[in-house]
Amino acid sequence: MSTCRLDLHVHTRETSFCGRTKGQVVAELYKKAGYDGIVITDHYNKGYFRRLPTWMTWEEKIDRFLRGYRSAYKEGEKIGLKVFLGIELKFNKSPREFLVYGIDEAFLKDHPELYKLNLEKFRRLVDSLAPTYKILIFQAHPFRPGNTPANPGLLDGVEVYNGNPHQNSNNELAFSFAKKHNLKMISGSDFHRLPDLARGGVIFRQTIKEPADLTAALESGAHYQLITKTTVPFSFLRLATLLVNQVKKIRRSKTPRCDPLM
Repeated sequence: MSTCRLDLHVHTRETSFCGRTKGQVVAELYKKAGYDGIVITDHYNKGYFRRLPTWMTWEEKIDRFLRGYRSAYKEGEKIGLKVFLGIELKFNKSPREFLVYGIDEAFLKDHPELYKLNLEKFRRLVDSLAPTYKILIFQAHPFRPGNTPANPGLLDGVEVYNGNPHQNSNNELAFSFAKKHNLKMISGSDFHRLPDLARGGVIFRQTIKEPADLTAALESGAHYQLITKTTVPFSFLRLATLLVNQVKKIRRSKTPRCDPLM
């Protein structure tokens, strides 16, 4: 039986400000790590687009946004690595982030400023585009400090394993949430830099050649295995993140609260 190993959560330096590895190099690294493909899910939010020149058209802004994906895709074509397009979408008024699969470049150009929507409006949008598009929404790391799970009725699934070694994603809570609400489960490395390489993903028991193959396989919720890494390498960045989160927690606990009105 043929299998296909894919990482569903990967960032590039060209587009994600927190990314440290160029798309071309990302593709090379994953090929050497034994993966058959990756999904480039660069951060799509107001913060990225407001940094672009105001004179650029929306189509030009998306072309700029796609530089990391296109670099990885071009290299993937050379070395035999499938590279698919996704996004990690963050809406303006929420800290939550969502991994979106089943989109293409035309979708991003035809539907500008998705970050101005909210999850409910985005769900209605993607549902209205079926069957032309089959777009899936998975909440990324819903129990990472500062995040909370979204309305499960608006999700297709949950990233129950986030392999980024610099963050505490509380994966066991994400797994329990997905299981409780009968949501599809995925795993991703949340790759930004070399220590994040190949720390997550899925192994499909079928060949994934086209974006439609990927969304169909994910929607089925079966016939794939989650890739997890139980060991976490030491990371100064992870330590710093944990300390910052603890300081925030202490400050919140010391914030005076008003007594309820009698």
